[in-house]
Amino acid sequence: MTVSVFDLFSIGIGPSSSHTVGPMAAAADFIDKLREDGYLHKVANIQVDLFGSLAATGLGHGTFGAVLLGLEGNRPQKIGPDEVDGRLAEIADGSPLRLGGDGPSIKYGIDDLIKRPLTVLPRHANGMRFQAFDAAGNNLFDRYSYSIGGGFVVHDGEDATAIVQDGAKLPYEYTSGEDLARHCKETGMRISEVGMANESARSSKEEVVERLLEIASVMDECAKHSLTRKGVLPGGLKTQRRAPKWYERLKRIDPNHDVGHWLEWVNLIALAVNEENASGGRIVTAPTNGAAGIIPAVLFYALHYTDRAKEDTDEARRSIICDFLLAAGAVGSVIKEQSSISGAEVGCQGEVGSASSMAAAGLAEVMGGTPTQVMNAGEIAMEHHLGLTCDPVGGLVQVPCIERNAIAAATAVNAARMALFDDGDSAMVSLDAVVKTMKETGADMSNKYKETALGGLAVTVVEC
Repeated sequence: MTVSVFDLFSIGIGPSSSHTVGPMAAAADFIDKLREDGYLHKVANIQVDLFGSLAATGLGHGTFGAVLLGLEGNRPQKIGPDEVDGRLAEIADGSPLRLGGDGPSIKYGIDDLIKRPLTVLPRHANGMRFQAFDAAGNNLFDRYSYSIGGGFVVHDGEDATAIVQDGAKLPYEYTSGEDLARHCKETGMRISEVGMANESARSSKEEVVERLLEIASVMDECAKHSLTRKGVLPGGLKTQRRAPKWYERLKRIDPNHDVGHWLEWVNLIALAVNEENASGGRIVTAPTNGAAGIIPAVLFYALHYTDRAKEDTDEARRSIICDFLLAAGAVGSVIKEQSSISGAEVGCQGEVGSASSMAAAGLAEVMGGTPTQVMNAGEIAMEHHLGLTCDPVGGLVQVPCIERNAIAAATAVNAARMALFDDGDSAMVSLDAVVKTMKETGADMSNKYKETALGGLAVTVVEC
């Protein structure tokens, strides 16, 4: 099933799509189901079990608070960071939980969540169990849910494809790079045009453009907001915010975005977005929160340093944004269909590697690459992230995550430029082959390197 670009790029809050956005959505889904079945106002008690990676790194990722807010009916697309902080402070002070916002009030807080970090459910490392009981102790509803990366959630009894089944009949369905390339060859369309044709089957072209521009706007505002926030990031590591200082320095030495400083600007945008994410700010999942800085940083490059950017008009900017995001989304759909974007499932190659691959494809599209060159760019970026571990220090999306976004953004730019500099259309390794390899590598990877904070830098830095 072809994944919509708007499923890969969704607006929410930090610090993690799989550990914050997904669990909040899963909890809200649970409440909606209780309401739908007529059980909500009969609930006297609940039990929530968090398994595997959600329990192991949930404190640093904001999982526990996200579940509570979801149980109150909040959705990550609707709630703001200030509301999150304020409401969680009230609950910590003893305020009862208001199920669904208008349902029964029960005493339930973070300490009541049952954490099972050493128990990994067979379907996915990010598992949850929600149970609701009436006053007599009878189980009203019991459901397992899984946060499978990028904010996507599936429940027991659902196939993973249920997350993208919207009923629309798409003119150019694809599940692989080979399918996508065939559509382009048969129609003569570019990858972004195939993407637009599919999205226009879901809503009007005008609405698609408006939503794409909104995504880019939120990315831009996220970076700008981060540049005004100094001090340390929350969580206890005392990680210094670097983006504001870098910004002041870059404004002095390069006020006009000279091409000689493109790398510093790309680094800055990636750092800024991920520092905002780490502090629980408003973010665009792209395709995950832990990798959310890469695509905005490379889009910044596309808007400032490509030939199309020289036109410097609103129309040129709109066109660059749409082509970039649609091509990035097309490659992201191939990755999502054939592998995973979940760090808890395949390591950081599935998060940062996927984002770098998508960003490289988007940039290659803007730079005039053929469909094959665009997919080659995505393949090059992914290839050089294979085996990348997810080992967040302290379970926080800070070290090495923030710098890793900057490095991966630069890799994406290089991958796009390499793909276009090559005269030939063919590549030794196809996009499909590298995505399949990423999945197999993730399956072989030890669980301690998959977002559990039990291996790699997560333990080495603490021991030092």
